[in-house]
Amino acid sequence: MSETTRKKRAIVLFNLGGPDSPAAVEPFLFNLFNDPAIISLPNPFRYVLAKLISRRRAPVAQEIYAHIGGKSPLLELTQAQADALQAALNDDNSDDTQYENRCFIAMRYWKPFANDTAAEVKAWGAEEQILLPLYPQFSTTTSGSSVKDWKRACHQVGLSAPIKTACCYPTNPGFIDASAEMIRAGYDKAVAKADDLGIAKPRLLFSAHGVPKAVITKRGDPYQSQIEKTSAAVVEKLGIAGLDWKVCYQSRVGPMEWIGPSTEDEIERAGKDGVGLVIVPIAFVTEHSETLVELDIEYGELAHEKNVPIYERVRTVCSHPKFIDGLVSVVKQTQIELDQNGSDDYTVETRGWWCPDEHSCAVAKQPGGA
Repeated sequence: MSETTRKKRAIVLFNLGGPDSPAAVEPFLFNLFNDPAIISLPNPFRYVLAKLISRRRAPVAQEIYAHIGGKSPLLELTQAQADALQAALNDDNSDDTQYENRCFIAMRYWKPFANDTAAEVKAWGAEEQILLPLYPQFSTTTSGSSVKDWKRACHQVGLSAPIKTACCYPTNPGFIDASAEMIRAGYDKAVAKADDLGIAKPRLLFSAHGVPKAVITKRGDPYQSQIEKTSAAVVEKLGIAGLDWKVCYQSRVGPMEWIGPSTEDEIERAGKDGVGLVIVPIAFVTEHSETLVELDIEYGELAHEKNVPIYERVRTVCSHPKFIDGLVSVVKQTQIELDQNGSDDYTVETRGWWCPDEHSCAVAKQPGGA
């Protein structure tokens, strides 16, 4: 099929976003805490609380970002993923040649915002849209919030091209293969250190961003279950006999009860057990402050304080070729759903996307609020 007759298909990649300068830290935090998926209070209460929290947390957050150059690397790394995915989708050797694919990025809490990206998609003349959250495991606080925001932006700019959302891909073979390959390299390095020290083989910790327990119990959010599925799939792929492994959760803030166990508690337990640790950021596919600062620096220091003999952190999959191949398969699978079952409903914000997982992400309750 010639280039001129190919259907224009926009692949919209969603991610959290991050401040691009020290001055952007406070407004970034405000946007985060003003999201009803994060703080489910009605306005004006949520607005006032978000202002207070962002103002109070900004100085500490600026110190965190100072460790990594004063800004988040998330946009640059996401752009690299978008470029790799676009090239793979437009490969002349692909078996899917009826589309001219262009990847766009819409961040949730900092630039490029959904409004600006939706305007770009419309100006390009997209005839179909595949929405691709860069969150392998679905949560109302991440993918759900981004999809809702995208639909709002489409209404605002007058973008009405048919859409279909890939809500989750927790056991996608490409994602699992890329993760297992990188974990194996880190694990083997830690095993060699353990052998030199004459201690037991290291423990594998799958660390994911935590959420309040109420997100799981009250919203029917499948996030925790899907984190466990991803981790189990990676362990199966690794095929290491007698592997010592555990799922845990990081980045807790506030007084609410969060899902557990916490990564901090697991680091302390490893110190008491006298075993080394290999930390895997299993819910993150790009490097950012939660990996480069929280895992590398803060938890690294905690491991030292708790006498953990080995602390090895595995990098995120980023643009690993197997992960990009996995995203290609997710796009193609989502396209089949669009062709067979039609577009997502622009007017339905709490559901309206398909779910390939046995946990129906589409029925998780998305908080309301403006």
